[in-house]
Amino acid sequence: MTEVATDTNVGEAVVFWICSILAVSGALGMVLSRKAVHSALWIALTMINLAILYVANSAPFLGMVQVIVYTGAVMMLFLFVLMVVGVDSSDSLIETIKGQRIASIVLGVGLGVLLVWGVANGLTETTSVGLDTANAADGGNVQGIAHLIFTQYLLAFELTSALLITAAMGAMVLAHRERWLNPPKQKDLSTERFRGDGHPGNLPPPGVYARHNAVDTPALLPDGSPLEESIPAPVRARSDARPVDHADVREVHEITEGE
Repeated sequence: MTEVATDTNVGEAVVFWICSILAVSGALGMVLSRKAVHSALWIALTMINLAILYVANSAPFLGMVQVIVYTGAVMMLFLFVLMVVGVDSSDSLIETIKGQRIASIVLGVGLGVLLVWGVANGLTETTSVGLDTANAADGGNVQGIAHLIFTQYLLAFELTSALLITAAMGAMVLAHRERWLNPPKQKDLSTERFRGDGHPGNLPPPGVYARHNAVDTPALLPDGSPLEESIPAPVRARSDARPVDHADVREVHEITEGE
């Protein structure tokens, strides 16, 4: 372990301290943030710095997987879902599953114990050879990971795959909605539109057949009466529609007919 530690150069130490500080800051920001979107962004910061640490420690495959799969796909998808659906801070105070907070505390403590045990084991282990030697044993970082996954950790890999597939199927089942009626087709929508009481065609825009081309000027029907539906609803709600001067309208019609 001492021999490996002495090979660490200044650049690796600088990268480690910068990325570790940013990763821990992102983790603290995720826990302390009151909004779910901000927490997701903090997690993305932590994952990116973990990927840099993987690459700096001769594990490029894990670094690329961290960026492409977790940060680029899973985390960004989670962020976009939060931004589209929207989660209020009051929603997090409602415990939908009984006992989930106690279970999360127990699992968090267990994970912390495992991390401390792993770090302590790595610091006290005297037979460590470093990632460069471990990668060279199988011909590269990717080959070494594949050798471990499909030999020593095959059962854990298969169980994790089954768990992910089960989670995906559960999400599809929960998100699926049964249709009691067939969705209306374009022909049905068109027929219903012409049979209804509303205007079957497109409404004329404001200012058409009027002396002023403005949104507050109503369109005029053939009899000269204003069409209030041609004015935007906010303008009508504020009663800001321009009144129609029928004398000016008759004058315009006379000039038009004379030409």
